[in-house]
Amino acid sequence: MKDPIGQHVERLYGKEAAPRITETLRALIRHHTPAQPAAPRGETLPLSEREALLIAYGDQLREPGEPPLRTLARFCERRLRGVVSGVHLLPFYPYTSDDGFSVTDHFRIDPELGGWADVRRLGKSFDLMFDAVFNHMSAQSEWFHRFLAGDPEFADFFVTVEGNPNLSQVVRPRALPLLTRFHGASGEKQVWTTFSADQVDLNFRNPSVLVKILEALLLYVANGAKFIRLDAIAYLWKDIGTTCIHLPETHRVIRLMRAVLDEVAPHVMLITETNVPHKDNVSYFGDGHNEAQLVYNFALPPLVLHSLLTADASKLTRWAQSLELPSRAVTFFNFLASHDGIGVNPARGILSDAEIQNLVDRTQAQGGFISHKHNPDGSKSPYELNITWFDAVSDPNAPEEDALRVQRFLVSQAIMLALAGVPGIYFHSLFGSRNDREGALASNIHRRINRQKFALAELETELDAAGSLRSLVFAGYRRLLGVRREHAAFHPAGGQRVLESSPKLFAVLRTSPDGTETILCLHHVGAEPRETVLPVADLEFHTDWIDLLTGDTFHANEALHVPLAPFAVRWLQAKPVD
Repeated sequence: MKDPIGQHVERLYGKEAAPRITETLRALIRHHTPAQPAAPRGETLPLSEREALLIAYGDQLREPGEPPLRTLARFCERRLRGVVSGVHLLPFYPYTSDDGFSVTDHFRIDPELGGWADVRRLGKSFDLMFDAVFNHMSAQSEWFHRFLAGDPEFADFFVTVEGNPNLSQVVRPRALPLLTRFHGASGEKQVWTTFSADQVDLNFRNPSVLVKILEALLLYVANGAKFIRLDAIAYLWKDIGTTCIHLPETHRVIRLMRAVLDEVAPHVMLITETNVPHKDNVSYFGDGHNEAQLVYNFALPPLVLHSLLTADASKLTRWAQSLELPSRAVTFFNFLASHDGIGVNPARGILSDAEIQNLVDRTQAQGGFISHKHNPDGSKSPYELNITWFDAVSDPNAPEEDALRVQRFLVSQAIMLALAGVPGIYFHSLFGSRNDREGALASNIHRRINRQKFALAELETELDAAGSLRSLVFAGYRRLLGVRREHAAFHPAGGQRVLESSPKLFAVLRTSPDGTETILCLHHVGAEPRETVLPVADLEFHTDWIDLLTGDTFHANEALHVPLAPFAVRWLQAKPVD
């Protein structure tokens, strides 16, 4: 059988160059291969119902006299053992802008945050996800300075454009110039800058770039990464005259990364971050065995938000009924909030333009901001809602009691936790943060509305205050996660059937992989109490149920009758059929 790594290299760089490049990669792989060979990958993912990842910045918490990564590790060890299984550390490398995503050195940790030992300490108690920011790097990095200086080693490391070609087809994620002019030793250069003038795109047509990036990938594995998040990966390969997104060469690079990890560290999983329409998003699973093991479920946040704001889960239900996976070796990374905003592009074609506009209008009315993208015709359209999830689902100006706000928030999180996949929980969601408009306005960066950092003592005080908003949110979330991790029906590879029901109800029947446990997850998105009625035939003829969250029991003859309070969550476990 032909070497898969060599095959991928040949498809990218041609037959003549492939042997030399492949041998360079083989030397790199030999250097990083452990003395004890790793067990090969199984047919299913090495994941379970106990998985849940916290998403946090390395400096999310600060304590005087202590590196922030160490502070975060102490906090997680004390507060989050048995609550989450892992931590997604947002970029912790030296950077110059974009809150970490304009990296100056992929091989070092920002000294302001700590060192590799601090990361490895966190990895002793939690699984780790590292960001691989490989599409671009900082315009102030050493690599780019050497490129501008004409250093032969870096002469072709970044994407440049000669003349004035037609770039109208290029898909743009932000309403910013695609090209930025820089002055170098050989004159002015037009450099491709997909995300900002400080983020210069790496040129993967140059195999030396690929080798350097794979070296960084293997460094992350050596320092404890179980998950590698491929940031903005859809834009990796450029080909003038195309959209420059989702190109076959981009998928080929991902397959090459997967093949390398399959050899060196088969326990490590790739996860692609592609904030695009659902059909394009799931293409990064490949055939179910050759690309990413996890894909961000980007359509989920806008659809859940739409359900809560309209008290109608019909669109969410129909979309969730359509979800399919190409194999049991992949799954979704389900999330609602992150360091970015709530992307609306993934919902296009599922929600109408009017429904998306309603999300935009409600976000602005509830204290948030809107980020836009350029369209090929020169127009702009909403791309992202910048707002904390708590304030997105609950109008901060409305005269409501905190208890109702918290329940509305928790039902949204329960929907995400009930779906098949691995849940990702943003730090600000776990602890009920509100909009940081002051931070966003002071920086003129809309995304900072959802990126507040804390003094450790301040957050601890709020969490310990009985009845505070943060303590109520954390206690409710911890309860949901505690139930989820104890029941195999929530396994990522478990069965999932989304039921037809009232528009105000999102109902999903989960079954353990071995078929011995069934849980009916009911989520009421309405503000008025009601009773739901589900035919026994829809429930696989189970008749006796117990609510895992409250202990309430229910018996069904021809139908199951369940009372629902406003924004109620009912996770009902079926008693086995005799």
